[in-house]
Amino acid sequence: MLSRPELSRAINAAARLQGVFTLRSGVTASEYFDKYRFESDPVLLLAVARHLAERLSQDFDALAGLEMGGIPIATLLSQVTEKPALFIRKKAKDYGTCRLAEGGEVHGRRLLIVEDVVTSGGAIFDAVRELRGEGAVIKDVVCVIDREAGGRENLAREGLVLTALFTKSELG
Repeated sequence: MLSRPELSRAINAAARLQGVFTLRSGVTASEYFDKYRFESDPVLLLAVARHLAERLSQDFDALAGLEMGGIPIATLLSQVTEKPALFIRKKAKDYGTCRLAEGGEVHGRRLLIVEDVVTSGGAIFDAVRELRGEGAVIKDVVCVIDREAGGRENLAREGLVLTALFTKSELG
């Protein structure tokens, strides 16, 4: 397995892009972490899951991977931790099962939110609000990269604790 410093360098080399990018929060950034570049690499994705698993408490019933970047991470974390994974849509389908969460029930379960990159936490807030509305218990969030753009603090104000594998500054 890649060491944490090796993984940091590999993610930085694979995923850090320079240019002008508009983030989900509406903020314009001069660099962007294209998470699909490490999530689509089987060696990097497995190393991410193994290193994240070492940082997790076991105080949850299921992983809740957010669409779309949190899903591959939650899937591999499920394999490494042997905890079930749920796949959380941005909005409930309006056909078929009409579910927000696929893969199991959320009511009464302690869910660990899994995200790829956190900036302001907006996507997490949207998902948590909906999941709590369906009876889920959520207090923890895990991500690969914390962009250090207020997400951790915003999540804390909502009673959520963020655990990041890396911060933006740690990636160089």
